[in-house]
Amino acid sequence: QVQLVESGGGLVQAGGSLRLSCAASGRTFSNSAMGWFRQAPGKEREFVAGISWGITRTYYTDSVKGRFTISRDNAKNTVYLQMNSLKPEDTAVYYCATAAVGQWYIPARAAEYNYWGQGTQVTVSS
Repeated sequence: QVQLVESGGGLVQAGGSLRLSCAASGRTFSNSAMGWFRQAPGKEREFVAGISWGITRTYYTDSVKGRFTISRDNAKNTVYLQMNSLKPEDTAVYYCATAAVGQWYIPARAAEYNYWGQGTQVTVSS
């Protein structure tokens, strides 16, 4: 059974940092793109960052560029999201997901991802 488990969320003051981790089990994800999404109360789930499985490419939504960094460790079946300079508007439940796509492609639509974690809460206070 495929399982994605996020960790690392919490409460942080504006300007602070958090590092989210997503550990995958049940199969190898070395041939899958990995993505991070977030969902704030009353809002739709939105794409945050993604990473390809080929020669590493990354893609970020504009609001997090220069502040967030996505990375992966295929040997550990784990993807990370380093979040710096956090803002109150970053407050949301963060989800990781995996997509079986070509090695260069990074999906930005939730519908293109087939496995999801349970989410981890990130709260940024002002």
